[in-house]
Amino acid sequence: MNAAPAILTLSDVKYRWPGRASFALDITEFCVAPQERVLLLGESGSGKSTLLSLICGTITAQSGRVCVAGTDITSLSAGTRDSFRAEQIGLIFQQFNLLPYASVLDNILLPLRFAPQRRARVAAPSETARALCANLGLPDDALTAQAGTLSVGQQQRVAAARALIGAPPLIIADEPTSALDAATQSTFLKLLFEQASTFNSTLLMVSHDARLAEHFDRVVQMSDVVQTGRAAA
Repeated sequence: MNAAPAILTLSDVKYRWPGRASFALDITEFCVAPQERVLLLGESGSGKSTLLSLICGTITAQSGRVCVAGTDITSLSAGTRDSFRAEQIGLIFQQFNLLPYASVLDNILLPLRFAPQRRARVAAPSETARALCANLGLPDDALTAQAGTLSVGQQQRVAAARALIGAPPLIIADEPTSALDAATQSTFLKLLFEQASTFNSTLLMVSHDARLAEHFDRVVQMSDVVQTGRAAA
Protein backbone atom coordinates (compact mmCIF):
# COMPACT_ATOMS: atom_id res chain seq x y z
CA MET A 1 0.00 0.00 0.00
CA ASN A 2 1.21 3.50 -0.73
CA ALA A 3 3.12 4.95 2.28
CA ALA A 4 2.06 8.52 1.49
CA PRO A 5 -0.46 10.24 3.79
CA ALA A 6 -4.03 9.02 3.38
CA ILE A 7 -6.11 10.83 0.78
CA LEU A 8 -9.17 10.38 3.01
CA THR A 9 -9.33 10.08 6.79
CA LEU A 10 -12.33 10.18 9.11
CA SER A 11 -11.47 10.25 12.81
CA ASP A 12 -13.89 10.15 15.77
CA VAL A 13 -16.72 11.39 13.57
CA LYS A 14 -20.18 11.62 15.07
CA TYR A 15 -23.28 12.72 13.22
CA ARG A 16 -26.93 12.89 14.18
CA TRP A 17 -29.60 13.91 11.67
CA PRO A 18 -31.58 16.92 12.92
CA GLY A 19 -35.02 15.87 14.07
CA ARG A 20 -34.04 12.18 14.17
CA ALA A 21 -32.83 11.85 17.73
CA SER A 22 -32.81 8.06 17.58
CA PHE A 23 -30.35 7.96 14.66
CA ALA A 24 -26.63 8.47 15.24
CA LEU A 25 -23.62 7.61 13.08
CA ASP A 26 -20.29 7.02 14.81
CA ILE A 27 -17.00 6.42 12.97
CA THR A 28 -13.85 5.82 15.03
CA GLU A 29 -11.49 5.76 12.06
CA PHE A 30 -11.64 5.17 8.32
CA CYS A 31 -8.73 5.82 5.95
CA VAL A 32 -8.14 5.43 2.22
CA ALA A 33 -4.61 5.53 0.78
CA PRO A 34 -3.59 7.45 -2.35
CA GLN A 35 -4.53 5.61 -5.57
CA GLU A 36 -6.21 2.83 -3.62
CA ARG A 37 -9.37 1.20 -4.99
CA VAL A 38 -11.76 0.61 -2.11
CA LEU A 39 -15.22 -0.94 -2.19
CA LEU A 40 -17.44 0.02 0.73
CA LEU A 41 -20.20 -2.57 1.06
CA GLY A 42 -23.45 -1.99 2.90
CA GLU A 43 -27.10 -2.82 2.67
CA SER A 44 -29.83 -0.22 2.31
CA GLY A 45 -30.16 1.57 5.63
CA SER A 46 -26.54 0.99 6.66
CA GLY A 47 -25.60 4.67 6.49
CA LYS A 48 -23.85 4.74 3.10
CA SER A 49 -25.46 7.95 1.86
CA THR A 50 -24.83 9.70 5.17
CA LEU A 51 -21.17 8.69 5.05
CA LEU A 52 -20.75 9.94 1.48
CA SER A 53 -22.44 13.23 2.41
CA LEU A 54 -19.95 13.67 5.26
CA ILE A 55 -17.00 12.93 2.97
CA CYS A 56 -18.27 15.36 0.33
CA GLY A 57 -19.07 18.04 2.90
CA THR A 58 -22.73 18.39 1.99
CA ILE A 59 -23.39 17.72 5.67
CA THR A 60 -20.94 18.31 8.52
CA ALA A 61 -20.17 16.15 11.52
CA GLN A 62 -21.09 17.37 14.97
CA SER A 63 -17.63 16.25 16.13
CA GLY A 64 -14.48 14.68 14.74
CA ARG A 65 -12.41 15.27 11.62
CA VAL A 66 -13.05 14.53 7.94
CA CYS A 67 -9.81 15.11 6.04
CA VAL A 68 -9.71 15.04 2.24
CA ALA A 69 -6.33 15.57 0.54
CA GLY A 70 -4.93 16.88 3.81
CA THR A 71 -7.71 19.40 4.54
CA ASP A 72 -10.15 19.00 7.42
CA ILE A 73 -13.36 19.96 5.67
CA THR A 74 -15.29 20.20 8.95
CA SER A 75 -13.40 23.45 9.61
CA LEU A 76 -14.47 25.07 6.32
CA SER A 77 -17.42 27.36 5.71
CA ALA A 78 -20.27 26.04 3.56
CA GLY A 79 -19.17 28.03 0.50
CA THR A 80 -15.55 26.99 0.91
CA ARG A 81 -16.59 23.34 1.25
CA ASP A 82 -18.50 23.59 -2.03
CA SER A 83 -15.44 25.00 -3.80
CA PHE A 84 -13.17 22.44 -2.18
CA ARG A 85 -15.45 19.57 -3.23
CA ALA A 86 -15.47 20.76 -6.84
CA GLU A 87 -11.67 20.85 -6.87
CA GLN A 88 -10.81 17.71 -4.96
CA ILE A 89 -13.63 15.19 -5.52
CA GLY A 90 -15.00 13.69 -8.70
CA LEU A 91 -18.49 12.28 -8.20
CA ILE A 92 -20.23 9.47 -10.08
CA PHE A 93 -23.85 9.37 -8.96
CA GLN A 94 -26.13 6.34 -8.98
CA GLN A 95 -28.49 8.07 -11.43
CA PHE A 96 -25.53 9.80 -13.16
CA ASN A 97 -27.14 13.29 -12.81
CA LEU A 98 -26.27 14.34 -16.35
CA LEU A 99 -27.89 17.36 -17.98
CA PRO A 100 -30.08 15.47 -20.48
CA TYR A 101 -30.44 18.21 -23.11
CA ALA A 102 -26.81 19.32 -22.96
CA SER A 103 -24.19 17.67 -25.13
CA VAL A 104 -21.89 15.00 -23.78
CA LEU A 105 -19.01 17.46 -24.15
CA ASP A 106 -20.78 20.12 -22.06
CA ASN A 107 -21.58 17.54 -19.39
CA ILE A 108 -17.98 16.36 -19.14
CA LEU A 109 -16.59 19.89 -18.99
CA LEU A 110 -19.12 21.12 -16.42
CA PRO A 111 -16.93 20.57 -13.30
CA LEU A 112 -14.17 22.73 -14.77
CA ARG A 113 -16.48 25.76 -14.61
CA PHE A 114 -16.49 25.55 -10.82
CA ALA A 115 -12.95 24.32 -10.21
CA PRO A 116 -10.19 26.60 -11.53
CA GLN A 117 -7.43 24.33 -10.23
CA ARG A 118 -8.86 21.35 -12.07
CA ARG A 119 -9.32 23.55 -15.14
CA ALA A 120 -5.67 24.62 -14.98
CA ARG A 121 -4.58 20.97 -15.19
CA VAL A 122 -6.42 20.52 -18.49
CA ALA A 123 -4.46 22.15 -21.30
CA ALA A 124 -7.02 21.32 -24.00
CA PRO A 125 -10.42 20.60 -22.41
CA SER A 126 -12.26 19.44 -25.55
CA GLU A 127 -9.43 17.14 -26.61
CA THR A 128 -9.13 15.76 -23.09
CA ALA A 129 -12.86 15.05 -23.06
CA ARG A 130 -12.57 13.35 -26.45
CA ALA A 131 -9.70 11.18 -25.21
CA LEU A 132 -11.64 10.24 -22.07
CA CYS A 133 -14.63 9.22 -24.18
CA ALA A 134 -12.43 7.10 -26.41
CA ASN A 135 -10.66 5.47 -23.47
CA LEU A 136 -13.99 4.72 -21.81
CA GLY A 137 -15.30 3.05 -24.96
CA LEU A 138 -17.74 5.71 -26.18
CA PRO A 139 -18.25 6.14 -29.94
CA ASP A 140 -16.52 8.94 -31.85
CA ASP A 141 -19.69 10.97 -32.30
CA ALA A 142 -20.70 10.82 -28.64
CA LEU A 143 -19.36 14.27 -27.74
CA THR A 144 -21.96 16.09 -29.79
CA ALA A 145 -24.92 13.90 -28.78
CA GLN A 146 -27.42 15.03 -26.16
CA ALA A 147 -26.66 13.10 -22.98
CA GLY A 148 -30.30 12.07 -22.58
CA THR A 149 -30.27 10.19 -25.89
CA LEU A 150 -27.54 7.77 -24.79
CA SER A 151 -28.01 4.30 -23.39
CA VAL A 152 -27.69 3.73 -19.64
CA GLY A 153 -24.24 2.21 -20.11
CA GLN A 154 -23.08 5.15 -22.23
CA GLN A 155 -24.44 7.69 -19.73
CA GLN A 156 -22.55 5.87 -17.01
CA ARG A 157 -19.29 6.33 -18.94
CA VAL A 158 -20.02 10.01 -19.52
CA ALA A 159 -20.53 10.38 -15.76
CA ALA A 160 -17.16 8.70 -15.21
CA ALA A 161 -15.46 11.04 -17.69
CA ARG A 162 -17.00 14.04 -15.93
CA ALA A 163 -15.67 12.81 -12.59
CA LEU A 164 -12.18 12.14 -13.94
CA ILE A 165 -11.51 15.29 -15.94
CA GLY A 166 -9.03 17.59 -14.28
CA ALA A 167 -7.59 14.71 -12.22
CA PRO A 168 -9.27 15.25 -8.84
CA PRO A 169 -7.38 13.23 -6.20
CA LEU A 170 -10.50 11.42 -4.99
CA ILE A 171 -13.23 9.78 -7.08
CA ILE A 172 -16.38 8.76 -5.22
CA ALA A 173 -18.81 6.44 -6.98
CA ASP A 174 -22.25 5.89 -5.45
CA GLU A 175 -23.76 2.59 -6.70
CA PRO A 176 -22.77 3.39 -10.31
CA THR A 177 -23.18 -0.19 -11.56
CA SER A 178 -26.54 -1.01 -9.98
CA ALA A 179 -28.44 -0.85 -13.30
CA LEU A 180 -25.95 -2.97 -15.25
CA ASP A 181 -25.60 -6.69 -15.83
CA ALA A 182 -22.52 -8.52 -14.53
CA ALA A 183 -20.60 -8.47 -17.82
CA THR A 184 -21.19 -4.75 -18.37
CA GLN A 185 -20.26 -4.04 -14.74
CA SER A 186 -16.92 -5.80 -15.18
CA THR A 187 -16.12 -3.93 -18.39
CA PHE A 188 -17.03 -0.58 -16.88
CA LEU A 189 -14.94 -1.16 -13.75
CA LYS A 190 -11.92 -2.19 -15.81
CA LEU A 191 -12.17 1.02 -17.85
CA LEU A 192 -12.76 3.15 -14.75
CA PHE A 193 -9.75 1.66 -12.96
CA GLU A 194 -7.52 2.22 -15.98
CA GLN A 195 -8.51 5.87 -16.22
CA ALA A 196 -8.26 6.47 -12.48
CA SER A 197 -4.72 5.07 -12.62
CA THR A 198 -3.89 7.32 -15.56
CA PHE A 199 -5.03 10.36 -13.56
CA ASN A 200 -3.48 9.10 -10.28
CA SER A 201 -6.91 9.32 -8.65
CA THR A 202 -8.08 7.32 -5.65
CA LEU A 203 -11.39 5.47 -6.05
CA LEU A 204 -13.94 4.89 -3.30
CA MET A 205 -17.02 3.05 -4.49
CA VAL A 206 -20.09 2.42 -2.37
CA SER A 207 -22.34 -0.51 -3.22
CA HIS A 208 -24.58 -3.23 -1.81
CA ASP A 209 -23.31 -5.74 -4.41
CA ALA A 210 -20.69 -8.07 -2.92
CA ARG A 211 -20.02 -9.57 -6.37
CA LEU A 212 -17.92 -6.51 -7.19
CA ALA A 213 -15.41 -7.30 -4.44
CA GLU A 214 -12.94 -9.20 -6.63
CA HIS A 215 -12.20 -6.07 -8.66
CA PHE A 216 -10.94 -3.92 -5.76
CA ASP A 217 -7.73 -3.58 -3.75
CA ARG A 218 -9.69 -3.60 -0.51
CA VAL A 219 -13.25 -4.33 0.56
CA VAL A 220 -14.67 -2.72 3.70
CA GLN A 221 -18.00 -3.55 5.29
CA MET A 222 -20.06 -0.58 6.46
CA SER A 223 -20.63 -2.43 9.72
CA ASP A 224 -16.86 -2.37 10.33
CA VAL A 225 -16.68 1.40 9.72
CA VAL A 226 -19.75 2.87 11.37
CA GLN A 227 -22.02 2.30 14.28
CA THR A 228 -25.55 3.46 13.64
CA GLY A 229 -28.42 3.91 16.02
CA ARG A 230 -31.03 3.70 13.29
CA ALA A 231 -31.26 3.13 9.55
CA ALA A 232 -29.73 5.87 7.44
CA ALA A 233 -30.17 6.57 3.75
